[in-house]
Amino acid sequence: MKPERDDSLPIWGGEERYPLNSLQAPIYQTSSFRFRNIEELRDLAEGRARHYLYTRYTNPTLEWVEKKIAAVEGGASALVFSSGMAAMATALLALLKQGDRLLASSSLYGGTYELVKELLPRFGISVSFFSVKEGPLQGLKLRPRLLLAESPTNPDLQLLPLVETAQAARRNGVLTLIDNTFASPINQRPLHLGWNLVMHSATKFLSGHSDLIAGALIGSAPLIQEIQPFRKIMGGVLDPSTAYLLGRGLKTLYLRVQRQNHNALQLARFLEEHAQVQKVVYPWLESHPQYELARRQMSGGSGVISFYIRGGWEQSRRFFNSLKMIPISTSLGGVESLVTSPYYTSHHALSARERKQAGVTPNLVRMSVGIENADELCADLNQALIASQKVSRSISKSVKTKVVK
Repeated sequence: MKPERDDSLPIWGGEERYPLNSLQAPIYQTSSFRFRNIEELRDLAEGRARHYLYTRYTNPTLEWVEKKIAAVEGGASALVFSSGMAAMATALLALLKQGDRLLASSSLYGGTYELVKELLPRFGISVSFFSVKEGPLQGLKLRPRLLLAESPTNPDLQLLPLVETAQAARRNGVLTLIDNTFASPINQRPLHLGWNLVMHSATKFLSGHSDLIAGALIGSAPLIQEIQPFRKIMGGVLDPSTAYLLGRGLKTLYLRVQRQNHNALQLARFLEEHAQVQKVVYPWLESHPQYELARRQMSGGSGVISFYIRGGWEQSRRFFNSLKMIPISTSLGGVESLVTSPYYTSHHALSARERKQAGVTPNLVRMSVGIENADELCADLNQALIASQKVSRSISKSVKTKVVK
């Protein structure tokens, strides 16, 4: 029976009967494959037979995890890559050529933004940007070949109306590519909402254990077949051992994301009431300006919260350094909670104006919420926020002292 429910797909999607009746998929840890005779090699070269040749082309372990990812995301086919950036770069170079135009959201992951702004123009590809708040309608009049976006965005968690955007692009004959990393397939399936191609940094929620780097593209079989030769040529293929770890992590995706949704909403509500927090951004909060849109196109708020600490960098610095349970680290989507400063990580290379447009300031904290006990996470955040408030008071006393003297 083919699995169809969200909680069954990560476990049984893409599975089949394996050699020696193994319950788990084998790891084909090999760079190349042998042939019984030279005629087999000749038939492969001349297109009369299918045979595994070289893992940079494909590998049974890769195909196993690709089938699973496609099933979970609701697509016909998928490709896995050595990183999310390898997936994104390969997709863009496969679908765009000299003279084409890319219409991209100005709110993108920092690495993706650098790729489209700095590198694509070197290959004769024009790039235009649109803001998520204003939408892409004006940009579509420029007749781009491809529209690229994220939703929710990193790190300000803005939402793009996915159905309406996909419909507008289709009317204009424009292909659509979305980075669905922050939502995960459990909370959002853009292919079902009309998008052509979905990209994931599989390092994040798909893997879920902060122990591998991987990327994925999911879409229709013809579109994935169009991209596959570029992966082969560019070489950004995933290693079989890492592919196996990714597939193993995927099996708990539903349970992990449901718990992260629950924890994140509890923490977001706690932070929203805290006196030392200026603002909390989380799609499932009623205070989010696009709350109704989030409820319409997402089935959960996901596991990322952004919040602004009252004060400036000094208060934020003390907050980060006062945390006892939650580590400071990059990335997101793992079973453990993490905090980071986008100002000094993903968006540090951007200009001051670009950071301002993305809502990235020194007092911004991005938190990836894990599956720990939510009350313990709240307690750690609380004591660190209180510590940051003590800095504000000490600074104020110091200023008063100097004025008196």
